[in-house]
Amino acid sequence: MLKNIPPLIGPELLKTIAEMGHGDEIVIADGNFPSASMNRRVIHLDGHGGCSVLEALLKLFPLDHMQDNAFVMAVNAGDNVETPIWDQYDRICRQEDPNYRGLKSLERQEFYDRAQKAYAVIATSEKALYANILIRKGVI
Repeated sequence: MLKNIPPLIGPELLKTIAEMGHGDEIVIADGNFPSASMNRRVIHLDGHGGCSVLEALLKLFPLDHMQDNAFVMAVNAGDNVETPIWDQYDRICRQEDPNYRGLKSLERQEFYDRAQKAYAVIATSEKALYANILIRKGVI
């Protein structure tokens, strides 16, 4: 047992984020995201949503203070989708990290390209649409 580790952070995820270095990125993916085809490192956190995973991660490492550090996938033109979860992500990042620079929106293919290069993808059971977020690890 370890102290002060959020309960949803299991051994595999803890190992993964410990291996990450400054500037490495990790994706918190919603339930619709093609996690397995995007990245070879997929950590399944079935039963958890994006907000709880984001909050847990930000308790363990800071966001990058040198560059933009939090990105969401832009809503495709023509999709009539509300994205209230983005407000929740923004609130969590503001509360948890002084390095946070605001959510930046990436076009879908650009987000996919970044996800493929990310250190890992965390597959959640998040049901909200366009609830994918990519965060960039900072210096501890």
